[in-house]
Amino acid sequence: MPRTSNKQRKLHIKKGDMVMLNKTITSASSAGEDREKGYVGKVLRVFPERERAIVEGVNMRIYHEKPSQQNQSGGRVEREAPVHVSNLNPVDENGDPTRVGRKRIEDPETGKGRWVRYAKTTGQELDD
Repeated sequence: MPRTSNKQRKLHIKKGDMVMLNKTITSASSAGEDREKGYVGKVLRVFPERERAIVEGVNMRIYHEKPSQQNQSGGRVEREAPVHVSNLNPVDENGDPTRVGRKRIEDPETGKGRWVRYAKTTGQELDD
């Protein structure tokens, strides 16, 4: 049954997670390096509505920027471009890629519960 009240998309990765590529990502520019399957990087930003994420050092592109206050000369700037989240797997405490599950835990002091993500391989909680 489709969601009726909360239409927010849940992703298996969050900003700050360490993720591993499960597919080789090639860069369009000749200056950028290809990132092979198995590369581990940190998630810098997540776009849940587009199901994409920016990972440090992955999918480098050259952007042409106009001069501005911060960049007075303008010119060509190399930055990361978004990657689809299906190409990323979170890394567990052992450094292995893992699938993500969700479980509800109760706080003994307040009695309130919250949902946390956990690694299916080790059972370790991914959320702090």
